[in-house]
Amino acid sequence: MLHCNGGSLYVGHTDNLEQRIGQHEQGEIPGFTRDHLPVKLVWSESFSQRIEALEMERRIKGWSRTKKLALIRSDWEEISRLSKGKGKPSTSSG
Repeated sequence: MLHCNGGSLYVGHTDNLEQRIGQHEQGEIPGFTRDHLPVKLVWSESFSQRIEALEMERRIKGWSRTKKLALIRSDWEEISRLSKGKGKPSTSSG
């Protein structure tokens, strides 16, 4: 996940994180990040299979900004709290 100029967050996946970050930082990739330079890597995760990375990218893209910021902080309690929808019963056994 990249923090972009203006405060926006960009989520993507790649097979080569260092190379891809360099491309984003240099504005080599047309699109959102080139229009919102500079960018800074704020969160990443490794996966054993590309499909897992793509699934996580899609999941995170559906999250609220607040939940993404909690992920950046590794605030799992807040992520869990935010995952419980309004009016939905908790699935925990507490």
